[in-house]
Amino acid sequence: MPATQYNPMQQALARMAARSPVLLPHSSDKQRRLRSELMEAEVALKEQREKVAALRRRLPLGTRLETDYVFREGPAELSRNDAAEMTETRLSDLFAPGKENLILIHFMFGAAAENPCPMCTMWADGYDAVAEHVRQRAALVLVAKAEIGKLRAFAAARGWSHLRLLSSHDTSFNADFGMEDDFGQWPGVSVFRKGEDGRVYHFYTGSAPIGADLARGIDLMSPVWHLFDLLPEGRGDWFPSLRYD
Repeated sequence: MPATQYNPMQQALARMAARSPVLLPHSSDKQRRLRSELMEAEVALKEQREKVAALRRRLPLGTRLETDYVFREGPAELSRNDAAEMTETRLSDLFAPGKENLILIHFMFGAAAENPCPMCTMWADGYDAVAEHVRQRAALVLVAKAEIGKLRAFAAARGWSHLRLLSSHDTSFNADFGMEDDFGQWPGVSVFRKGEDGRVYHFYTGSAPIGADLARGIDLMSPVWHLFDLLPEGRGDWFPSLRYD
């Protein structure tokens, strides 16, 4: 398509692509050479990400869920935390009107834990910020094993305002989807789809552990690591915290 048919943003991106990689006039010959090599690797990584996404899209719908899990949730206003206002919500009711897909965040916050996982919290900070964008294509919810009042109190203190929060406290949901074992809770993400028959089907689940690594499986869902990867020293051994001085 000719650039004149692009909208202004597309035209700007096309101009940037034409001069990629970005090199400043004072760049040394070594910097130009290594930056060009890096650019080739970055393009290959982009193409690999697209290949992985295509392979994921080829997955058939999994087994139709026989259990319509029942979660606990409260009013959208997190300051309203009276037990009498908490309600029961079924998994099948979490889909947005007119949308067939549901993205469910498995939040690592155990029933007996005082606080959730700091890394999961960092991820959820990001989910809350982009929730309204995601909901243009799919429903987005966050589920934790912690009792609903505890989960809502933490979310309110954190300043979250866009995530739909649910507790799986009295259900086998976490364990059934590989997010709970004898050691406790695990972080991850699941995608469900409502079929033409109105029933819920499982499509995909991914977790933080991947291969031999315990933390990198859902890195792509947080920009923090990737921003650190831009630094000369890389991400290093940094780990998020619930609070910073």
